[in-house]
Order: sequence, then C-alpha cells, then structure tokens
Amino acid sequence: MATVNYTTPSPFTEKQSAHVTDYRHQGYLIGAGLATANKKYNKPVPEDLKVVNVALFALGRAGSIHLKNIMSSPRMCLKYVVEVSRAKLKAVAEEWRLAEEQLVNPENDEKVFKDPSVHALIIATPTYLHKDLVMRGLQAGKAVFCEKPIAEDMEDTRMCYQLAQKVGRPLLCAFNRRFDPSFSHLQQEVHSGAVGRVQIVKTVARDSPVPSIDYLKISGGIFHDCAVHDIDLTCWVLGEYPTHVFASATAFLPEVAAINDYDTVAFTMKFPSGALSMTDLSRNAVYGYDQRLEVFGPKGMVAAGNERPFPMTASTVKGETQPPVYHSFPSRYQQGYIRELDHFCDVIQGLDDLSVTAEDTLRVTTIASTLEKSVISGKMEQVVY
Repeated sequence: MATVNYTTPSPFTEKQSAHVTDYRHQGYLIGAGLATANKKYNKPVPEDLKVVNVALFALGRAGSIHLKNIMSSPRMCLKYVVEVSRAKLKAVAEEWRLAEEQLVNPENDEKVFKDPSVHALIIATPTYLHKDLVMRGLQAGKAVFCEKPIAEDMEDTRMCYQLAQKVGRPLLCAFNRRFDPSFSHLQQEVHSGAVGRVQIVKTVARDSPVPSIDYLKISGGIFHDCAVHDIDLTCWVLGEYPTHVFASATAFLPEVAAINDYDTVAFTMKFPSGALSMTDLSRNAVYGYDQRLEVFGPKGMVAAGNERPFPMTASTVKGETQPPVYHSFPSRYQQGYIRELDHFCDVIQGLDDLSVTAEDTLRVTTIASTLEKSVISGKMEQVVY
C-alpha cells in the first residue's frame, strides 16, 4: 500500500484538544464545569457581585438584543426595563415572564437610580437621552454601559468620563465589533506580528436592510452612527490613531439627501507608523449585511470575511449557490453583543479593565468629525485631538 508508512498512532493514545479559535467549545467546557474562564485578574468575586443586577433603558434596535442576552446570561439579573411604549413592555413581559414591578415608564425611572441592588445600567435609548442617563447613573454609583455615542457632543462626552473617573465607576462605550470573535482573533494575530509591520487596513461596512428615515433623522449622521465603528476597529487593530484623513460622500437616495445626510461614503486615514486605511460604507446592501476586515503587511495578509447562517451549497444546472450572508447586525454580531456584556460583567466584578477607554471614545468622535469636515472641504484634513 502506497500510504502504509503514514499510519498514525491510535487516537486513544493521544490527548485531543480543540484549536484555540474554537471559542464555542471553550464556552461549552466552562459551562460544563470542565474549564475555567481565563480572566486578566484571577481573584475571587465579591459575594454581592457574583450576579450583576442590571436595568435596561429602552427596547429599540440595540435594547432588544441586550434584553435577550441579559435574560440568557447566568451572570446577569434583569431588575428593571425602562421603556416609553407600554405595548413593548407588555410584549417582552409576556415573552420573558417579567413581573409588573420590573416594568418602568421613563417618568418613574427614579426608582431605578435609588435602588441600591442595581449594580449597572445598560443604556440603549435615542442619542439625545444618553448624557442625562449616563450622568444620573454614575451619580447614583452605578456602572454604565452605553450605546455609542456617550453624548451628542465632545464636551458632554468628556464630562461623562470625568464623572466616571471621579466616582470610580466604569463607563463602557459599546463598540461591539471589537468583541466579534473573528475580528478579535484577527487583532491578536496582527499584534503578534503575523503580517509584520502593517501597511494597509481595509474595511467594508454596508447596511442591510436600509435603516428607516425616522432612525436616520436621529442617528447623528453616517459618520457618527456608522463610520465610528470602522474608525474604532481600524485604530484598535493598528494600536494607533490617524494624523490625517480624507473622505468623500454621496447621497444616492433622495430620502437621505432630504435630511442632509449621506448613504455612501469612502474614506482613507494615514497613521504615524505610515500605515494607510481604506473604508467604504453604504446604507443599503441588497444582498445582506456586508462586513469585512483585511490587514496587509510584508509577511502576508489576514482577513475576516462575511458570515452565513450555515455552510450549505446547492448544486444545480444553474450552478452552485449558498445561503445569503446574514441579513442584518443582530445576526452578524450576535456573539459580539454577548461577549461585550460578558466583558462589562468582568469589569464590574474586578476581573478585567475597560477595553474601550475614554481616550478611545473621544478620539474616534474627533476623527469622525474631521472626516465630515473633509467631505465639505474636499481636502485631506489633519486630525487635531
């Protein structure tokens, strides 16, 4: 036999283990009590923090995702849901068997801030409400998890972080893409030198489905609502912030043009190391939620591509087809949303440090504003931090 010399030892004589990238298997081992989670600080968690009691503000796009993840987490307990729509409160109460005292109208939300058993707030309200809720939460001694942006302008954002430092409570801005398993592993590969000194980073972020006009009106614009994710992702992967940026933008959709926003954007950033980044954004990708990241250097390239619901291929006379890529962000970043809440629990329990710092959030906001300026000027602009 031609391959007899390649006979391998019996699998019963060797220990078999999962590859480091199989995070789901690791989760299974931890859940089964066969392994322990690897945390930055290996120390006992105080008894009163072993389960983190949270209050969720709003049941919109992000809030609905967080609700499911809170209810599914053994590390968290939902104390309150604060939502203006009684119909939404009723629907989730029936779905998750919530008690009446857990359902709160914003007019009566003071009970949340005064409840000493609440460890943390998760804020997923419209942007104009963020600052007030963040400040009230910190002043009440609560840890705060807030969807981006923390506030509507730089000065208010800085004020929130200053208060967080003063009261000694964590304030986490939810840049969830950092917590996506593929992007997280890619960042680790880059920082370990897999591609050498990085020369080029490329990202693609194309929305599906097109957001509603009602949402776009209060979104803060495509740069502060959408581009900030790619800005943060690029800076996080590189470990540095850009010195100069250039952007072009167009509104192909008349409804978007009517609200003085853009639906299509291309921008570049130049970094102190000499690295360059390129990003394209769209509000409407008809084929699904298009999310890609690529990093190139002298030793090669690492890339994270689109994901599909399952790896099936149908072969017919018309050729081969696969399921479309995930339809939208709740599906594509399902694990990222779970892992960012897990990180928030780690921080509250003293097992980790905040991975998204005040400097990260403030600089990303500055970069987004400078890109907006570049669109208007038509020139490359220096980023002044």
